[in-house]
Amino acid sequence: MERLNKLSGIAHWLPRFALAAIFIYHGFPKVAMAGEVASMMGMPTAMVFILGVVEIGGSLLMLWGGIGPEWATRLAGILFTIVMIGAIAMVHAQYGWNSINMGNNGGRGMEFQVLIIATSLLYVFKGNSLKEAVSA
Repeated sequence: MERLNKLSGIAHWLPRFALAAIFIYHGFPKVAMAGEVASMMGMPTAMVFILGVVEIGGSLLMLWGGIGPEWATRLAGILFTIVMIGAIAMVHAQYGWNSINMGNNGGRGMEFQVLIIATSLLYVFKGNSLKEAVSA
């Protein structure tokens, strides 16, 4: 148990990296191929491009916040929460909860987005104190 406690001070990086990877993965195509993604999503190209910039920018803020200012961590959490609320409202809520490809929703439910919101809000509320909170 003592060995695990010694590693707890770096545990905040696990969800940071996961969130950054998710939003870079989904944001990059929105920036690089905004027109194609916009037509697929049924959204204006400018809106898709801005969404991609917010996702990538939020990822960079989340990573920077791990070694830098607390406001970067909190702002990233706010941005991710807003993006996911939009995704749920525009797409996922109509398919219910289940994100696993079971039943007739094609795996498009909102459980994954709710988990991202919960993780993002943890960083909004705790900021960089999460680094110390897990070490205590």
